[in-house]
Amino acid sequence: MAGHIQDRWYKVVTGPDGKPRKVKSDRCGSGLRYRARYVGPDGTEKSKSFPDRQKRLAEQWLVNIEADMSRGQYIDPRTSRTTFQQFAENWLTAQTTDLTTQIAVETRLRLHAFPRIGSRPLDSFRPSHIQQLVRALEEAPMESSYARTIYANVRAVLSAAVDDGLLSRNPCSAKSVRPPVIGTGRVAPWLPEQIIAVRAALTERYRAMTDAGAGCGLRQGEIIGLAEDDALDFDAGTVHVIRQVKLIRGKAVFTPPKGNKERDVPLPASVATALRAHMDSFKPVPITLPWKRPDGPKITKRLVFTNSAGGIVWRSNFNIQDWKPAIAEAGLIPTPEPGEPHDSAREHGMHALRHFYASVLLDAGESIKAVSEYLGHSDPAMTLRVYAHLMPCSQERTRKAVDQIFLPGQQGA
Repeated sequence: MAGHIQDRWYKVVTGPDGKPRKVKSDRCGSGLRYRARYVGPDGTEKSKSFPDRQKRLAEQWLVNIEADMSRGQYIDPRTSRTTFQQFAENWLTAQTTDLTTQIAVETRLRLHAFPRIGSRPLDSFRPSHIQQLVRALEEAPMESSYARTIYANVRAVLSAAVDDGLLSRNPCSAKSVRPPVIGTGRVAPWLPEQIIAVRAALTERYRAMTDAGAGCGLRQGEIIGLAEDDALDFDAGTVHVIRQVKLIRGKAVFTPPKGNKERDVPLPASVATALRAHMDSFKPVPITLPWKRPDGPKITKRLVFTNSAGGIVWRSNFNIQDWKPAIAEAGLIPTPEPGEPHDSAREHGMHALRHFYASVLLDAGESIKAVSEYLGHSDPAMTLRVYAHLMPCSQERTRKAVDQIFLPGQQGA
């Protein structure tokens, strides 16, 4: 057995006859009696105290420590008392992902994980604690996909704790633990007349943003970051999606598109005409912003869309002052009473333009692979999960194919 058991209620002294004998110590009858002690792999002494009548439990604890050492599963008791929040905060500072991703992960953990499991020591985690977290996330007023992302962040932190030797296994890996269930809600794309109504309700300065979103599937940040210099190739009929404008800690920066997925998107003639007309009325303006980070190198691009002061289009201002009034005028959300704000309308944000774009392509028979590439999704499987219900029904094609074989007179029809 590794280590030994110290009985702190008794001590050994040398008697008058020169022989050792056990006598009561000053602590006899008070405090925890047994102290299990051993030397860890790092050469320092570790210990744990047990009450009276639990010597056998202390011995078993040392046996388990020895077994963990021999299996390579030993966890230092002192480091394992590190809380989830303490470890997660240190883990975040060591990440090499881009700054915007780090900020997003930190925000999700701070708002949704730390209040629930942040104070729990790592060595106390059990699968039941993760099950409770999952249930809390599912019951919280948030998108199911967002809850699943929070869970993935928690799992990543606990996996890192296992790699660092602070946990023997990740409780998220238990068979009894499952991630938050993804909701079954389906995307309901706008109708063409709704797109036209919203476009007409916007001020002239911002109308062509609707064309870029609904006609090329660009994200809002990509539309705001669209530059005359290198994004628009009217001769080739192509939009080069190579950057977006993002806010990082309140400062606007140029960054690559989401997931660093640069892409080329077909530029329809109707959208090209709208963009040319827009740039005739509102000349592109040189805008200088840092690249990737607030302290990154400065680059200058001639942006197609700017605000009335000749600066970048601030997303929050645009959404409140321009977009919501436009979708209210188009009848997509209620018009508020004077002095009252517009209702929340996540399903009717500018992302609805991308949904419309995807629905148009799928209805025209475009492949999922092509739609995924044009939208800049991580893979076609993601596109299929979101838009499979929008694909044209194949039942009629199936009937015709079978009838051509079996019905008289249908061969060659």
